[in-house]
Amino acid sequence: METLIAGKNVIVNEEGYLLDFSQWNREVGEKIAKDEGITMTPRHWEVIEWLQEQVKADKALSIRGIKKSGVLDIKEFYALFPGGPLKISTKIAGVPKPKSCI
Repeated sequence: METLIAGKNVIVNEEGYLLDFSQWNREVGEKIAKDEGITMTPRHWEVIEWLQEQVKADKALSIRGIKKSGVLDIKEFYALFPGGPLKISTKIAGVPKPKSCI
């Protein structure tokens, strides 16, 4: 379905995940974050960029993989994106919902 996010028409699925990454920009990510109750900081953006790089490299995203990444620890991940860090962060990043997320 098409929806307006940050003044831009984007196509999302029923859960609000972008279906076309080329429609993503920081303003779209910022608006999704705000809707999820997240105030983005430079550290949030570092994590978002890392997630996007992983997807572009065709690497599966999981909590276990993030734990092993050395990019951040799980405690920080939950602090940055409370209430489902992988689910929320990937939505903000404009990448597909990981298969490991319910």
